[in-house]
Amino acid sequence: MYAIIATSGRQYRVNKNDIIDVDLMTGKEGETVTFKEVLAAGEGKDIQLGTPTVKGVKVTGEIIKHFRGPKLIAFKIKRRKGYRKTKGHRSELTRVKITSIEA
Repeated sequence: MYAIIATSGRQYRVNKNDIIDVDLMTGKEGETVTFKEVLAAGEGKDIQLGTPTVKGVKVTGEIIKHFRGPKLIAFKIKRRKGYRKTKGHRSELTRVKITSIEA
């Protein structure tokens, strides 16, 4: 059984015991989090689609750790003008292990 959840403006397809990296969430390592926005859940022909969310389906996970993602660089250049601009950032992320999908 899998579910499609939405968090921080992004959608993730998750199964039980999957580990996903999402934008920084509140909570300490080892705490349980619940994803309330479940867009779809099921398997094969038994899939439930939400309009916009599926009622009665709950996805829970455990926070493994908080960390910073890889450095992303945005480099701008204009040819023949001598213009070069480098800017970068590292996103704050949370690693979550999906513990259960309850339908």
